[in-house]
Amino acid sequence: MLVTTSAVLLLGLAIWFLLHIRYLRRLDALLCGAFGFLLSHTLAAPLVSFLLSGVNSLLGQIRF
Repeated sequence: MLVTTSAVLLLGLAIWFLLHIRYLRRLDALLCGAFGFLLSHTLAAPLVSFLLSGVNSLLGQIRF
């Protein structure tokens, strides 16, 4: 199911409002945004997926 542009804008406004009233932390908003981009079929999804793959490979190289 495709996510329409209006739904993406409404979700973005909801996240902005929650940040504005300080109910949602910034890291939570970033996770919500990444999850939304990965689920939707927008043009930004491949870029976010590529960035998350890069972070994943970077974290995978850390040895404790």
